[in-house]
Amino acid sequence: MRKAFFGILALASLALAQQTITLVGAGATFPYPLMAKYGDEYTRLTGGKVRINYQSIGSGGGIRQFLEQTVHFGASDAPLDDTRMKEVRDRFKTGALNIGYALGAVVPIYNLPGVREPLRFSGSVLANIYLGRIKTWNDPTLQELNPNVKLPPLPITVVHRSDGSGTTYVWADYLSKVSPEWAQKVGRGTSLQWPVGVGGKGNEGVAGVVKQTPGAIGYVEVTYAKQNNLSYGAVQNKAGRFIQADLPSIKAAANVPLPGDMRVSLTDTAAPDGYPIASFTYLLLYENLSVNKAVKSEAEARALVEFVKWVLTEGQKFNEPLTYGALSSVAQQRALALLSRVTYEGKPIGKEIVGR
Repeated sequence: MRKAFFGILALASLALAQQTITLVGAGATFPYPLMAKYGDEYTRLTGGKVRINYQSIGSGGGIRQFLEQTVHFGASDAPLDDTRMKEVRDRFKTGALNIGYALGAVVPIYNLPGVREPLRFSGSVLANIYLGRIKTWNDPTLQELNPNVKLPPLPITVVHRSDGSGTTYVWADYLSKVSPEWAQKVGRGTSLQWPVGVGGKGNEGVAGVVKQTPGAIGYVEVTYAKQNNLSYGAVQNKAGRFIQADLPSIKAAANVPLPGDMRVSLTDTAAPDGYPIASFTYLLLYENLSVNKAVKSEAEARALVEFVKWVLTEGQKFNEPLTYGALSSVAQQRALALLSRVTYEGKPIGKEIVGR
């Protein structure tokens, strides 16, 4: 705590000597409520000398702006794949860092007037709804999962993302694991060729369409479901249990061996108490910040590393009140180790700041 306090003081002093520093990030809508909280708290903590401008445009847009170097950091629920990692190395002669900072869950939301009980879904049923095979709410396969609920003969309106989306990636990653037909016909990705349905932009857009459309089903990060007072279902996990997303079940899903680069899929967890559609969400940074045209000075580079260190340490206390899982000690160590690799014009600023 004492070290963190003096680190913030040092950053504030640096900012006083300069103009106010604004760090610009863009990407995932999945963690936007959390990023907004981080931004407010960090601005307050630095006395307004460091501000966070986070643009909630979807993971696809965040990855694009990261590669176009129009932002200090990108944000995505899907880590960069091997092709993107190679692209960064080939184009910019440096590595890309995928720094996990929170855990979240993607939940099936629905609008069924008169139905108050949380519905149960299996992975195969969700896949068949999104493949267009299950068309009405009283379909026998849905009714069998929910024998104590009188499901209406209402047509199902499928709602999906219209923009490049890490939430879509997590959803499709799960469906690809539980449905061979989905894996073959649609697959996983931040943007998909949807068999059926209507689109909404961002988690907020999908939530809005579902809220306005009786009979609709969609998928959003669980915080959006709660903020919009939308019903969301329990999903059957690999152990056969129907689990509603909450902090314990999200964190249980993350109890897996974590590679050093933090790029890992948590969906379809084998944990008996784990929610099966959980994920890390990531900050994207260049290992050598001096190649990023958006980073104009060493002061900005240091401010960025200080902010990310704060997110990974003191900022973690803001995760769970918003239903985002905080990092485990192992995940935190992995994330800080990645951050310590950051340099600027040959200076090991990540190692210096993380070790402070």
